[in-house]
Amino acid sequence: MVKDKNKPKGAMTAYACFVQVIREEHRKKHPDETVVFSEFSKKCAEKWKTMNPKEKKRFEDMAARDKERHNREMEDYVPADGSKGRKRKRVKDPNMPKRPLSAFFFFCEEERPKVRASNPDWRVSEVAKELGRRWEACKNRPRYEQQAARDKLRYEEDMKQYKAGTFVASKRAKADATGDNGANAGDDDDDEDDEEEDDE
Repeated sequence: MVKDKNKPKGAMTAYACFVQVIREEHRKKHPDETVVFSEFSKKCAEKWKTMNPKEKKRFEDMAARDKERHNREMEDYVPADGSKGRKRKRVKDPNMPKRPLSAFFFFCEEERPKVRASNPDWRVSEVAKELGRRWEACKNRPRYEQQAARDKLRYEEDMKQYKAGTFVASKRAKADATGDNGANAGDDDDDEDDEEEDDE
Protein backbone atom coordinates (compact mmCIF):
# COMPACT_ATOMS: atom_id res chain seq x y z
CA MET A 1 0.00 0.00 0.00
CA VAL A 2 1.38 3.39 -1.05
CA LYS A 3 1.59 5.93 1.75
CA ASP A 4 -0.29 9.16 1.07
CA LYS A 5 2.22 11.97 1.64
CA ASN A 6 -0.57 14.53 1.99
CA LYS A 7 -2.34 12.71 4.80
CA PRO A 8 -2.14 14.77 8.03
CA LYS A 9 0.28 13.54 10.66
CA GLY A 10 -1.46 11.54 13.38
CA ALA A 11 -2.24 13.20 16.71
CA MET A 12 0.42 12.72 19.37
CA THR A 13 -0.24 11.33 22.84
CA ALA A 14 0.95 13.11 25.99
CA TYR A 15 3.70 10.49 26.35
CA ALA A 16 4.81 10.96 22.73
CA CYS A 17 5.03 14.73 23.32
CA PHE A 18 7.12 14.05 26.44
CA VAL A 19 9.53 11.76 24.54
CA GLN A 20 9.86 14.33 21.74
CA VAL A 21 10.74 17.12 24.19
CA ILE A 22 13.26 14.95 26.06
CA ARG A 23 14.86 13.85 22.78
CA GLU A 24 15.22 17.47 21.61
CA GLU A 25 16.73 18.51 24.95
CA HIS A 26 19.18 15.60 24.82
CA ARG A 27 20.13 16.44 21.22
CA LYS A 28 20.90 20.04 22.18
CA LYS A 29 23.05 19.03 25.15
CA HIS A 30 24.84 16.18 23.33
CA PRO A 31 24.72 16.96 19.58
CA ASP A 32 27.45 14.47 18.66
CA GLU A 33 26.26 11.58 20.78
CA THR A 34 24.70 8.53 19.13
CA VAL A 35 21.51 7.53 20.93
CA VAL A 36 20.60 3.87 21.36
CA PHE A 37 16.85 4.09 20.86
CA SER A 38 15.91 1.08 23.01
CA GLU A 39 17.86 2.41 26.00
CA PHE A 40 16.57 5.94 25.49
CA SER A 41 12.96 4.69 25.31
CA LYS A 42 13.40 2.68 28.50
CA LYS A 43 14.75 5.72 30.38
CA CYS A 44 11.88 7.87 29.11
CA ALA A 45 9.32 5.29 30.23
CA GLU A 46 10.89 5.10 33.69
CA LYS A 47 10.92 8.88 34.06
CA TRP A 48 7.32 9.17 32.86
CA LYS A 49 6.16 6.71 35.53
CA THR A 50 7.73 8.79 38.31
CA MET A 51 6.21 12.10 37.16
CA ASN A 52 3.26 13.53 39.07
CA PRO A 53 0.05 14.78 37.36
CA LYS A 54 1.18 18.40 37.59
CA GLU A 55 4.39 17.60 35.71
CA LYS A 56 2.47 15.61 33.09
CA LYS A 57 -0.10 18.36 32.52
CA ARG A 58 2.25 20.30 30.24
CA PHE A 59 2.44 17.32 27.89
CA GLU A 60 -1.29 16.57 28.16
CA ASP A 61 -1.97 20.16 27.05
CA MET A 62 0.44 19.72 24.15
CA ALA A 63 -1.36 16.51 23.13
CA ALA A 64 -4.76 18.23 23.33
CA ARG A 65 -3.55 21.00 21.02
CA ASP A 66 -2.07 18.48 18.61
CA LYS A 67 -5.38 16.60 18.55
CA GLU A 68 -7.15 19.83 17.60
CA ARG A 69 -4.59 20.39 14.86
CA HIS A 70 -5.10 16.84 13.58
CA ASN A 71 -8.90 17.17 13.57
CA ARG A 72 -8.74 20.46 11.65
CA GLU A 73 -6.35 19.04 9.07
CA MET A 74 -8.40 15.85 8.63
CA GLU A 75 -11.49 17.93 7.83
CA ASP A 76 -9.69 19.39 4.83
CA TYR A 77 -7.85 16.22 3.85
CA VAL A 78 -8.66 14.76 0.44
CA PRO A 79 -7.56 11.10 0.12
CA ALA A 80 -5.31 10.24 -2.80
CA ASP A 81 -7.34 7.15 -3.74
CA GLY A 82 -9.72 9.02 -6.00
CA SER A 83 -12.43 9.57 -3.38
CA LYS A 84 -11.89 13.32 -3.64
CA GLY A 85 -14.04 15.34 -1.31
CA ARG A 86 -15.70 12.25 0.14
CA LYS A 87 -14.83 13.02 3.75
CA ARG A 88 -15.41 16.70 3.41
CA LYS A 89 -18.50 16.97 1.26
CA ARG A 90 -20.47 13.88 2.29
CA VAL A 91 -21.03 14.94 5.89
CA LYS A 92 -20.61 18.70 5.79
CA ASP A 93 -23.80 20.65 5.21
CA PRO A 94 -22.85 24.29 4.45
CA ASN A 95 -25.90 25.41 6.44
CA MET A 96 -24.94 23.38 9.49
CA PRO A 97 -24.07 25.42 12.62
CA LYS A 98 -20.39 26.18 13.12
CA ARG A 99 -18.79 23.91 15.71
CA PRO A 100 -17.95 25.51 19.08
CA LEU A 101 -14.46 26.95 19.41
CA SER A 102 -12.11 25.95 22.21
CA ALA A 103 -10.62 28.31 24.79
CA PHE A 104 -7.24 27.78 23.16
CA PHE A 105 -8.66 28.83 19.79
CA PHE A 106 -10.04 32.10 21.20
CA PHE A 107 -6.65 32.73 22.80
CA CYS A 108 -4.86 32.07 19.50
CA GLU A 109 -7.10 34.49 17.62
CA GLU A 110 -5.96 37.24 19.97
CA GLU A 111 -2.29 36.28 20.20
CA ARG A 112 -1.55 35.09 16.64
CA PRO A 113 -1.36 38.62 15.11
CA LYS A 114 1.12 39.64 17.84
CA VAL A 115 3.30 36.58 17.21
CA ARG A 116 3.20 37.13 13.44
CA ALA A 117 4.04 40.83 13.84
CA SER A 118 7.05 40.03 16.03
CA ASN A 119 8.22 37.15 13.83
CA PRO A 120 7.13 37.80 10.22
CA ASP A 121 9.46 35.15 8.79
CA TRP A 122 8.20 32.28 10.97
CA ARG A 123 6.51 29.26 9.43
CA VAL A 124 3.01 28.25 10.55
CA SER A 125 4.47 25.45 12.69
CA GLU A 126 6.78 27.90 14.49
CA VAL A 127 3.90 30.29 15.16
CA ALA A 128 1.86 27.36 16.53
CA LYS A 129 4.66 26.34 18.90
CA GLU A 130 4.98 29.89 20.22
CA LEU A 131 1.22 30.11 20.73
CA GLY A 132 1.41 26.85 22.68
CA ARG A 133 4.13 28.26 24.91
CA ARG A 134 2.15 31.42 25.53
CA TRP A 135 -0.99 29.42 26.33
CA GLU A 136 0.88 27.38 28.94
CA ALA A 137 1.98 30.61 30.63
CA CYS A 138 -1.39 32.36 30.23
CA LYS A 139 -2.84 33.61 33.53
CA ASN A 140 -6.06 34.81 31.95
CA ARG A 141 -7.42 31.41 30.88
CA PRO A 142 -10.82 31.83 32.62
CA ARG A 143 -11.63 34.63 30.18
CA TYR A 144 -11.09 32.37 27.17
CA GLU A 145 -12.83 29.45 28.87
CA GLN A 146 -15.89 31.68 29.37
CA GLN A 147 -15.84 32.60 25.68
CA ALA A 148 -15.63 28.90 24.79
CA ALA A 149 -18.50 28.07 27.18
CA ARG A 150 -20.69 30.76 25.61
CA ASP A 151 -19.86 29.49 22.14
CA LYS A 152 -20.72 25.94 23.19
CA LEU A 153 -24.15 27.10 24.39
CA ARG A 154 -24.58 28.94 21.08
CA TYR A 155 -23.75 25.75 19.20
CA GLU A 156 -26.13 23.60 21.26
CA GLU A 157 -28.97 26.07 20.67
CA ASP A 158 -28.17 26.30 16.95
CA MET A 159 -28.11 22.50 16.68
CA LYS A 160 -31.56 22.23 18.28
CA GLN A 161 -32.88 24.63 15.66
CA TYR A 162 -30.95 22.86 12.90
CA LYS A 163 -32.47 19.47 13.80
CA ALA A 164 -35.91 21.08 13.96
CA GLY A 165 -35.37 22.61 10.53
CA THR A 166 -35.64 26.19 11.78
CA PHE A 167 -31.95 27.15 11.87
CA VAL A 168 -30.78 30.03 9.68
CA ALA A 169 -26.99 30.45 9.41
CA SER A 170 -26.04 33.88 10.66
CA LYS A 171 -22.63 35.29 11.53
CA ARG A 172 -24.36 37.99 13.54
CA ALA A 173 -26.11 35.35 15.65
CA LYS A 174 -22.79 33.81 16.49
CA ALA A 175 -21.30 37.13 17.55
CA ASP A 176 -24.31 37.80 19.78
CA ALA A 177 -24.17 34.34 21.31
CA THR A 178 -20.51 34.54 22.20
CA GLY A 179 -20.63 38.13 23.32
CA ASP A 180 -17.47 38.69 21.35
CA ASN A 181 -17.21 39.68 17.71
CA GLY A 182 -13.73 38.20 17.78
CA ALA A 183 -15.32 34.76 17.67
CA ASN A 184 -16.66 35.61 14.27
CA ALA A 185 -13.26 36.61 13.03
CA GLY A 186 -11.85 33.48 14.60
CA ASP A 187 -14.04 31.24 12.51
CA ASP A 188 -13.08 32.98 9.30
CA ASP A 189 -9.41 32.97 10.27
CA ASP A 190 -9.56 29.22 10.78
CA ASP A 191 -10.22 28.82 7.08
CA GLU A 192 -7.52 31.35 6.26
CA ASP A 193 -5.01 29.47 8.36
CA ASP A 194 -5.80 26.29 6.47
CA GLU A 195 -5.15 28.16 3.25
CA GLU A 196 -1.84 29.47 4.60
CA GLU A 197 -0.78 25.98 5.53
CA ASP A 198 -1.68 24.81 2.04
CA ASP A 199 0.43 27.62 0.58
CA GLU A 200 3.45 26.42 2.56
